[in-house]
Amino acid sequence: RICVITLAEAHPLLQNGKTIKNINYQISANCSRLQNKVSGKSKRTRLFIFQMQGAQFLTELAPLCRISSSDGEEYTIYSCIRGRLIEVNENILSNPALLQEKPSTEGYIAVVLPKFEESKSITQGLLTQKEYEEVLLKRRSSAS
Repeated sequence: RICVITLAEAHPLLQNGKTIKNINYQISANCSRLQNKVSGKSKRTRLFIFQMQGAQFLTELAPLCRISSSDGEEYTIYSCIRGRLIEVNENILSNPALLQEKPSTEGYIAVVLPKFEESKSITQGLLTQKEYEEVLLKRRSSAS
């Protein structure tokens, strides 16, 4: 039920041989994703229930971080999921290459926990790997 936010394999930072210069979780003067402090407890019954306190709530359009490349381009990475920000990956701050070398594992950006009642509709709206590849193929053919 958790969502791990990563760069898509078609993202320009993964496709164009760019070098990542900087990752910034400071979204505005008053908002840093690094200030997200989650505390709480979990109870074990038939379901695993999380009680989170202090987690920042995100909308689909909430920026998570900004990534700058050595060629001066800056990319804002958005949550794309409504839910609570559980964790940001601070390891990519000291080792930005993880985003490119291991984007779907150690190079993740953040972990978001959607509301339980919304999680089913979120997963139903996701593309399969095959559907995603078809979208990429259409984009490439229309760009040529």
